[in-house]
Amino acid sequence: MSKKKRKSAAAPSPGDAPAQEQGLTRVHAPKAVVSVVAPGAALAAEAKAGDWTATLMALMIFLAPTLGVPNEEMLQDTLKSIIVSGISLIALLVFWWRERKRQTPLRWHALMWLPLGLMVYALGSMAWSHAFLGGVEAIRWFIFSVIVFLGLNTFSRERFGTLAWGIHAGAVGACLWTALQFWFDMRFFPQGPNPASTFVNRNFVAEFVVCTLPFSAWLIMRTRGTAKLALLSAMTAFNIVAILMTGTRSALVAMLVLGGVIALVTRLYRHPLGLALWSRAEKLTVASVMLGTVLGLGMVPSGNPTLENELKTNGQHVVPLARSLMRVQSIADLEEYKDGARAFSIRWVMWSATGRLIAANPVVGVGAGAWEVQIPKYQSQGSQLETDYYVHNEILQLLAEYGLVGWLFLLSLFSYLAHAAWRTWRSQTELELAEAPYRALVLASLLSFLIVSNLGFPWRMASTGAMFALCLGLLAASDARLGCVKLGGALAGVGLVRTLAWKPAFSRLAMGMAAGCLVLCVYISHQAMQAERHIVRGVKLALTIAQSKQPNSPRWDGSKAEMLQNMRAGITITPHYRKLTPMVADELAKWGDWANAVWIWESVARSRPYVVAIMTNIARGYATLGNVDKADEYLKRCEVLQPNAPSVRSLQVIIFGRRGQQAEALALTQKSLAEGIVDYDLSNAAYILGRSHGDWGLALHGLQLRTERWPATAVDGWLKAGDIYSDPKNPKFDKVLAQDAYRQAYVRAMPSDKAAVLAEIPTTYRGGINITH
Repeated sequence: MSKKKRKSAAAPSPGDAPAQEQGLTRVHAPKAVVSVVAPGAALAAEAKAGDWTATLMALMIFLAPTLGVPNEEMLQDTLKSIIVSGISLIALLVFWWRERKRQTPLRWHALMWLPLGLMVYALGSMAWSHAFLGGVEAIRWFIFSVIVFLGLNTFSRERFGTLAWGIHAGAVGACLWTALQFWFDMRFFPQGPNPASTFVNRNFVAEFVVCTLPFSAWLIMRTRGTAKLALLSAMTAFNIVAILMTGTRSALVAMLVLGGVIALVTRLYRHPLGLALWSRAEKLTVASVMLGTVLGLGMVPSGNPTLENELKTNGQHVVPLARSLMRVQSIADLEEYKDGARAFSIRWVMWSATGRLIAANPVVGVGAGAWEVQIPKYQSQGSQLETDYYVHNEILQLLAEYGLVGWLFLLSLFSYLAHAAWRTWRSQTELELAEAPYRALVLASLLSFLIVSNLGFPWRMASTGAMFALCLGLLAASDARLGCVKLGGALAGVGLVRTLAWKPAFSRLAMGMAAGCLVLCVYISHQAMQAERHIVRGVKLALTIAQSKQPNSPRWDGSKAEMLQNMRAGITITPHYRKLTPMVADELAKWGDWANAVWIWESVARSRPYVVAIMTNIARGYATLGNVDKADEYLKRCEVLQPNAPSVRSLQVIIFGRRGQQAEALALTQKSLAEGIVDYDLSNAAYILGRSHGDWGLALHGLQLRTERWPATAVDGWLKAGDIYSDPKNPKFDKVLAQDAYRQAYVRAMPSDKAAVLAEIPTTYRGGINITH
């Protein structure tokens, strides 16, 4: 290249931090480094006046975790996704507006191909897999790519502080809500497992906050003055206490690892960070405030009764330090891995099924986002319910959905991160040493992110997903400043940083496309809010009617009509909303409105065609409505998936009964109970068929199973048992057993129901019941 161009490539970027801020003397990079920088790379890195990209990114990562929805009519992560997507696209539009006259090349980094590759695969999978979920994944990776691209082309060392402050402030905002929920039972935001801040689930907030700690550490390291240091140290320690409050084990483990990494960073880069200039008072301030805040706030007891009831503390208050120690110790508890109701055991079930799915679809996977659609086909024999909607392991889910593309993504990502860590560790030149602390702390954040990714799904959550993209954007921008374009080892010769020839027409075209994407974002966000509002309102009405215990009272006719109107409106917008819509159908079936229950279940089955529990419900509905052929059609689909699932066996019995094949129904019921296959319908069928065929033992066995497993039916069960024992036609006729059964029914009845229960007991047996009991 010409001498003029070579000089331009060697010049330091105006966007880099000044020498005074770094505590270093500014020198040009050696020729060995400069020679690998593509022409115009430095010009592409210019941090022009009026560039708001870093500020908008900082605003995004502050607002997303801090803001929440104060009602249930929109999911928390829907709001966070709108914030992340909307602000990212606004930043992209602002970027292209600023660059509308640009003629110098733009930066490009090999990292950009990773999310773009997944986006292309997701778009392609829409043609042969689940179109809706594939589209959602494509949008997710597109927004991810936008954030990385903006970071690559606008982030600089002098702007690192702006972004770090946004990340830190977002963590403090999220932790403030967490603390209010833990200490004062603040219920401003709808909660699942709490304290969950604005994230609905405490694991989600812990996973986000632990990834922000390296940025908080950087702010502390770059601050001077005991008063400022005391404030920043207290806020960071407060964030640590909030993680302790959640008890999220993956985040606690990540935080322990992070502590060692940050200690190593401060040791290695104390001079570039200016730590060697700290006074003794500043060092003591940081240490005492951090330790004092963690120990002090960590011993403040919880005021959240829900959390205390969950932990079964018998009235004892929960303190953050004790809760976190208990949770970490539980990792070594063998019962955690044996008890099927424990978190790890449940995850193991999902991981095992996912392993079978990956083995069956090793090349192309099952399609972007389609894990939740296909996983029922790979569950253990007898399973009928989905364990969850996500694998709770991002690595496994990526391989299951994307196949070889997922393998390529992971291998490329891990190779790049290993190379970035090695290059940071081996920093020798003045420029490399200036970059090293920033790179090391960003890598530390990514390490925390990857740790929590093994037990959750932070890639799919808006705030943590944005953190992932921001960290990669920061590393990519650092690579560009360093002139790093070659990988070593197995990927020797692979270029990392390149430039894209550019002209103003390209910027104007990109600006138009960004504007179009922003309009589409607004439309999709509006549709999502409308769909969730209608569906949640329908669910809330259904639960309100059910709680009245008189769902078929005429006073609820108007509410039922409104409920169905909301459900139709929501399902019309998005017929793929699996998580809430079946709740309404379940209640409708209990009320005897099978026709409406069936169409709602069928809307789910069209999107999730392998969920046995949904299909057996549809079949029951059709059987009840008299359409036995349609019921049999769904039964056959269930038999292919899970022939021994309790709901499938009970459905077979029901259809035998509807077809008048009583002998077959009786034989199958006896066989199922003998094999230990039981559900509510089978136990109920055992009673009905046993009584109608004079098999009194089977009838009593069915009642016993039903009473034991569904205690709410105990009163009815004892009354029916009393009727069997008091029937003279029964060879097991026994007045003593009949009297005892009726007594049990009366004793177990609620005080308000005792008179009605007594009225159902034959007069000859009422005398043996102490009605004052």
